[in-house]
Amino acid sequence: MTRLLASVASLEELTLAARGGADILDLKDPKTGALGAWPLDGIVRAVDTARQWLIRAPLSATVGDLPMVPAAVTRRVAETSACGVEYVKIGLFPSGDPVGCVAALAPEARRGTRIVAVLFADLWTDPGTLLPDIAKAGFAGAMLDTAGKASGGLLRHKTKDELARFLAQARGYGLLTGLAGSLRLDDIPALLPLAPDYLGFRTALCAGADRGSALDPAALAAVRDAVPEQPLTG
Repeated sequence: MTRLLASVASLEELTLAARGGADILDLKDPKTGALGAWPLDGIVRAVDTARQWLIRAPLSATVGDLPMVPAAVTRRVAETSACGVEYVKIGLFPSGDPVGCVAALAPEARRGTRIVAVLFADLWTDPGTLLPDIAKAGFAGAMLDTAGKASGGLLRHKTKDELARFLAQARGYGLLTGLAGSLRLDDIPALLPLAPDYLGFRTALCAGADRGSALDPAALAAVRDAVPEQPLTG
């Protein structure tokens, strides 16, 4: 069943999203890029805050829009993992050395870091070509997102058939799967039948559908109602 990932930009939003029933709480700064990162001390505070709750959703954290330089990527992933989140999300860009970055992260994955590869539908013609390397390196998951938030949502860049093919490939490698990328409320009926493990939202949860504005409880409730609530077990 498909779960709801909510990207949050502050401790206040973290609490709001948790109370609103998000299945995965994703720490991301939308003002500093597609995968803008929280500062490390902020991630620690978020983890400490969530640990005080009797029941809590898993936390994921992005590492920022990093250049595809293996040493820089592995350092930031290790630093983020050390903050205590359950998942670390790393964006893979076509420029630079994405394959080398994936391979360099294998030791971190063997140490138990649950790494999720984020592939960008508006940058990769066939993002599925990286899935064998991602699986071989021991990543926990792979998802599709968009890098250019002003260029339209996920369904503008990939057809439902292309998304279904990517998800099937990722599942075949035993990877947790996700779809995101300026998703709107009315995208949900088209994407749920594809059965990703989660759908990720930021824009649709914010006032005025502005990803840089604050989370809107009413918008969150509407998305939560549209994505049947399920506990995270994977």
